[in-house]
Amino acid sequence: MPSDDQEPAPFPRGEMGHAIAAYVRGLIAADYSARTIDASISDLRQFESFLRSRGVERAGEISRVDISDFSAALSDPEGFPTADADLVAPGPSGGQAVHRTRPYTRTTVARKLSVVRGFLRFCEDNGLLDSSPGTGVGSPKLPRRLPQVLTAEQVAWLLEGIDGTKPLELRDRALFELIYSSGLRCQEVLDLRLRDVSFESCEIRAKGKGRKVRVVPVGEVALDALERYLREGRVRLVREHTQQGPEDHVFLSRTGLALSSSDVQRRLARYLAKAGAPAGTSPHTLRHSFATHLLEGGADLRSIQELLGHSSLRTTQVYAHVSAAHLRRAYRRAHPRA
Repeated sequence: MPSDDQEPAPFPRGEMGHAIAAYVRGLIAADYSARTIDASISDLRQFESFLRSRGVERAGEISRVDISDFSAALSDPEGFPTADADLVAPGPSGGQAVHRTRPYTRTTVARKLSVVRGFLRFCEDNGLLDSSPGTGVGSPKLPRRLPQVLTAEQVAWLLEGIDGTKPLELRDRALFELIYSSGLRCQEVLDLRLRDVSFESCEIRAKGKGRKVRVVPVGEVALDALERYLREGRVRLVREHTQQGPEDHVFLSRTGLALSSSDVQRRLARYLAKAGAPAGTSPHTLRHSFATHLLEGGADLRSIQELLGHSSLRTTQVYAHVSAAHLRRAYRRAHPRA
């Protein structure tokens, strides 16, 4: 993968591989996360392979039909056909074997088409296309699912159950308190650096999707847990395990290196079992609970949108539905003739 300071190299008009490489260099220069970049590379390689199977070698040859057929192939109940030398082995007769992956979910199809549309807009902006053939090609309609939310009591049982004094227990209490207190995404809290925390102003600086930075408040309970972790837990992880100089991420693994999302999931599962929380609870459930509890406490949707880092208010409006569901349940429990 090209380094962050590399300028996108000039690429010949219409050569797909060079166009994709230049597009990816643009993502890197814009400071997108490694996970987003890797997913984009995978999706665009798959798109390029699909086009090659149809004899389309240049960006200028891509049609709207190609985009629609790509979407249909991803959703094919029999699976997505692949006949790329890099992905499959030769067939028994010596030619390329056609392999069929399982069909993708509607959410995954929508993500892949979003990446393709972004790439096609890039091609249009750079003169490889007169106009993007992806315009107007819709994504699969996604089912509207209400996010899982814990009650305030369930959150308290979960967080207060993390009460040990070992470095990892102090870290976990601070991490989950911070997610619930500030509504952070899991990756946002893992990306936090020491310089991003301000105890004086009771705020943290979070880098969200698209590397957009926002400043969010932190509650007193979370700040206390974070201060204790930094004072009693983190220093021990750095001193005992880090050999290559101090790591500046706030949350460290048992080896003194930056914590991974898989570590967070694994540790949370342990505390969930202890607290008897509902199945399916995840770090994102704490973020959902943060937003829902704010709304039920009287906060307006626009403020919640800013705190969550949503680019569109439509994304935040799902919490209005969650709150309405909560009110209906409360009504049925409390009213004598409900």
